Amino acid sequence: MGAKSFGHYQQIDQCFDELVQADGQIRPPAAAIARFIERHGSAELIQRQQQLNQTISAMGVCFTLYSDGDNIDRCWPLDVMPRTIPSSEWQKTSSGLKQRLAALNLFIDDLYHDQRILRDGIVPADLVLDSRNYLAPCKGISPRYGVWANICGTDLVRDGSGQFLVLEDNLRVPSGVSYMLENRTVMKRVFPELFADSFIYPVDDYPHQLWRMLASLSPRPGDVPCIVLLTPGVYNSAYFEHSFLAQQMGVELAENTDLLVQDDIVYLKTLHGLQRVDVIYRRVDDVFIDPQAFRPDSVLGIPGLIKAWAKGNVSIANAPGSGVADDKVIYAYVPQIINYYLGEQPLIDNVPTYLCLDPKQREYVLANLDQLVVKPANESGGYGILIGPRSTKEEQQQMAQAIQANPRNFIAQPTLALSTAPTLCDGVLEPRHLDLRPFILQGRDLYCTTGGLSRVALKKGSLVVNSSQGGGSKDTWIINDEV
Repeated sequence: MGAKSFGHYQQIDQCFDELVQADGQIRPPAAAIARFIERHGSAELIQRQQQLNQTISAMGVCFTLYSDGDNIDRCWPLDVMPRTIPSSEWQKTSSGLKQRLAALNLFIDDLYHDQRILRDGIVPADLVLDSRNYLAPCKGISPRYGVWANICGTDLVRDGSGQFLVLEDNLRVPSGVSYMLENRTVMKRVFPELFADSFIYPVDDYPHQLWRMLASLSPRPGDVPCIVLLTPGVYNSAYFEHSFLAQQMGVELAENTDLLVQDDIVYLKTLHGLQRVDVIYRRVDDVFIDPQAFRPDSVLGIPGLIKAWAKGNVSIANAPGSGVADDKVIYAYVPQIINYYLGEQPLIDNVPTYLCLDPKQREYVLANLDQLVVKPANESGGYGILIGPRSTKEEQQQMAQAIQANPRNFIAQPTLALSTAPTLCDGVLEPRHLDLRPFILQGRDLYCTTGGLSRVALKKGSLVVNSSQGGGSKDTWIINDEV
């Protein structure tokens, strides 16, 4: 099928387009949406976008934008054009994501026990032990199955050839899965005919898979576990997701004041008295989770929680201390970590990465700030990033000073020609850059979502996909191409 379906759509040179091939032909997984546009025209697509926006507003799907000290709730931005991926490609990608999380969990468990990988010189010891995410109070603790990061959101991008690369791993409190689920709910309402005519793999089993994984962590096997989702509260930017997941799983949504520790056992306060808690799915940052173990000024934590966890009386997902492996400097060593623990080569490659703590690599980075993407090691949300080709000389000078003051805290990567996909912008389909965050679960078993949250940069030419900085999203369709 030709690209006439997309009118005057102009691809970006040297960028892999997710729906349209370089020769102008529609990629096979996108055939259904192309036929729809060909049959109904752009006016119908615009109407469906309006319907989609109204549905999101009626459902109350929102996120909180922090701006100038204010908390602003905004409707979730979802583009009407889906992103399509063939299932044969996704099977390989899913295997690579499971491989990566399995190796990272072996790595974290080793760091808090024997530290073999440090003694063998595979990863420099000071990188780990000096990391702010390495939590000494967690040393010697053994979570169930030796798994520390039970929920992982790994960010993937495509390079100019269309190959998936890992951009980063999110192992502490990864967010966004609720929007993946709500995107699908909305798109089913807006495009019922496309879901009837195409075999699109479902994503709605995620809450069940999450509950099943959390239940497998219970220290009291055989009983129906008491699982709670621990939230910082209604003013947190991800509170919509916290309440959504708790409701979908049928578990209690709790704040710290709803829980207490007695005799190293965690209890939930209920109208009928205290109920023992088996598993806590925590959405509170590590150092705020227990004022006795970490920050004494925390008003979000539960005193005594870490001691109860250390004694095996409660499971915490993700385990405190798991963030040591999503440090962006550690990221550069993940291929070696996979080989060390699994004896395998990575199924998905990293983006080439320069470590500013290395004098030679730092020299290269400082000389090429106008061409590289520079990231702080422990920031999230797209903050603190320098995108060299789109930066000013003043911004480059500021970044150079920051790197020289604390070289350990920065990495740099080439500016990738991120893949694009047709996106409805002011009533016209235009290419916009995007990434993909699948979610991987590990408890007793490993599970990977069929697709994930596709985030798209809505500003023309922008590479920043975060919703906090003006990005939007697309529903990700894994299309069965093996029938």
